[in-house]
Amino acid sequence: MPVELEAKMKVASLDEVKQKLIGAGATHTGDVFEINVFFDTEDRSLLAADQGLRLRVNRDEATSKESYIMTYKGPRQHGNLKSREERELEVANMKDAEKFLDALGYQKVLSFEKRRNKWKLGGCAVELDELPHLGTYVEVEGPDEASIMNVRNQIGLTKAPIIKTSYIAMLMNMLQEKGSLDKIVTFAKK
Repeated sequence: MPVELEAKMKVASLDEVKQKLIGAGATHTGDVFEINVFFDTEDRSLLAADQGLRLRVNRDEATSKESYIMTYKGPRQHGNLKSREERELEVANMKDAEKFLDALGYQKVLSFEKRRNKWKLGGCAVELDELPHLGTYVEVEGPDEASIMNVRNQIGLTKAPIIKTSYIAMLMNMLQEKGSLDKIVTFAKK
């Protein structure tokens, strides 16, 4: 079973983290603009089971080439880091994938955009994320806790609290607090 294991930290500035990555000899692997669309049943059975179903558009910032990834996320596991089963499948296009999910009884719950600057360091993926309304975050994903914590230390984030809450949960909480019925969170919205 493939398991996603990561440390996510909120940061004030991505520029400082980029400088630390460069200083540590990290390799920049690209920049993407994402559109993340989450699905659930009408009675929110996936949410109730702490599971997620996402369809993501990845648009490469350098080439404008798009890829489409469908992801299932299992319930969060206990531990110091965010950990959960993750299964991904590349699909041919967004519209057919949405129709497929609709036919199975899944409907769009929330859609949000994200800018991601991607790096590799110490056997880990380091992703610098910018989200509308939420701000800037760093995710370090790797094969084991020791590798992740080592990279976290190398880029100067040892004291930054690890956040186990997903972006979708943070956005849904924010919308709920504002009393908003919006299901789409973009950079253009204020």
